[in-house]
Amino acid sequence: MKLNLIQSELKAPKNQRNTFGNYNYRSAEDILEAVKPLLKKYDCLMTISDTIVEVGGRVYVKATATFLDGDNTKEVCAFAREEEAKKGMDAAQITGSASSYARKYALNGLFLIDDTKDPDATNDHGKGNPREEKNPKRVDSDTILLAVRMAKTKDELVKIWQGLDPDTRVELQEVFSQRKAEL
Repeated sequence: MKLNLIQSELKAPKNQRNTFGNYNYRSAEDILEAVKPLLKKYDCLMTISDTIVEVGGRVYVKATATFLDGDNTKEVCAFAREEEAKKGMDAAQITGSASSYARKYALNGLFLIDDTKDPDATNDHGKGNPREEKNPKRVDSDTILLAVRMAKTKDELVKIWQGLDPDTRVELQEVFSQRKAEL
């Protein structure tokens, strides 16, 4: 599949700066800007769509990034919860903010972009050979629980399970077992 070629070539640097929190970050737009030339190079298509879902009385934006290479299709979804109110933002801005966040994490999942950095992963301890990061990004438990509740088949549940790190699997074993029994 051409997706793995794009995943290995994609470079999406953190070109944005949050001066209040004093950190760099990348936006969904930054990822899209970096991936478009690769989509063209490998003659692939990608779409992103949003749907609004309600779970437990809370509203979430579900972003779906879909990759097509002619023969194969791959979809990755991510969720972001809308805040009930946010100072200085109207309802449309709150939804837009949640959409941007969900889209960014759907793209991160599709293209295997990790937004975390383990200080030891880049510290060569004077040896001149930085180690590669081994730990995948840990997704917050609200997002995982939402995905588990929204899984419609056991296969979807298995895919969620396979994407979890071992610590999260231990932590959520009972939730997965219960949902599996429901399906």
